[in-house]
Amino acid sequence: PAFRRFQREFLLGYLPALAADWLQGPLLFQLLQSRGFLRSQIAALYSCGFASNVAFGLVSGVFVDRLGRKKSCVLSSGLCSASCLLQLSRDFLALAAGRVLAGLGTSLLFSAFESWYVHEHLERHDFPAEWIPDTFSRVALWNSGLAVAAGLVAELVAEGLVLGPVAPFLVAVPFLVLSGIFTGKNWDENYGKSRPCGKACGEGLRGLVSDPRPLLLGLVQALVESILLIFAFLWTPVLEPHGIPLGMAFSGFTAASAAGSALFRRGVSGRLRLQPL
Repeated sequence: PAFRRFQREFLLGYLPALAADWLQGPLLFQLLQSRGFLRSQIAALYSCGFASNVAFGLVSGVFVDRLGRKKSCVLSSGLCSASCLLQLSRDFLALAAGRVLAGLGTSLLFSAFESWYVHEHLERHDFPAEWIPDTFSRVALWNSGLAVAAGLVAELVAEGLVLGPVAPFLVAVPFLVLSGIFTGKNWDENYGKSRPCGKACGEGLRGLVSDPRPLLLGLVQALVESILLIFAFLWTPVLEPHGIPLGMAFSGFTAASAAGSALFRRGVSGRLRLQPL
């Protein structure tokens, strides 16, 4: 019972932030296009978000450990909220700043929350390490459902509200506020090891040199992610001329992704016993 209470407290803080992140995906290209920007300008705005995510990702672990993981979770909600509100602007530089903030907030979203949970699970509550996958499997299940729902909600509010494609970004803000307030009030603070950034990066480089397998895995993952990011940019201009509701299409993509993940889990753990290469 104590573990379930702790797990529920984590999910109540984390899931609203994930829901807000998904809400910002379906209509981003359409929103920027409605502002009158050329496709090359939209590509530049997308690149601002991707570049800030990559650049900050190099030091996010050290940053989160020093600042505090709970504070980093709250900061993530604040940065993403500011990014959503900046989407109301028609100024290119303001929108570029919004994409940079979104990249920073997303980097924290996918590092600080999980780091906070693992430390609390093992160090503060002394729960068995074997229980950690149970929590993250629940996160994955909920995350898939939220992704599918986000596309439907984005389509509904964009069509139902006079604000158009900016509406999902405004709907995301209350979820981010809820996540920030809940984590700030109910979670305890914890910190990681205080290490200089140069030392941490040096340790990572030495690890890559001593064992090439992490480097190869990283390269494969980078190639896969690059394909997904290109797809994220191109799918809207390809489907929109055909009159396909973008929110519905987004829900279809995420539902297919969730189905693929479920089939993979069944394949490697069920009767087939497939082995990943």
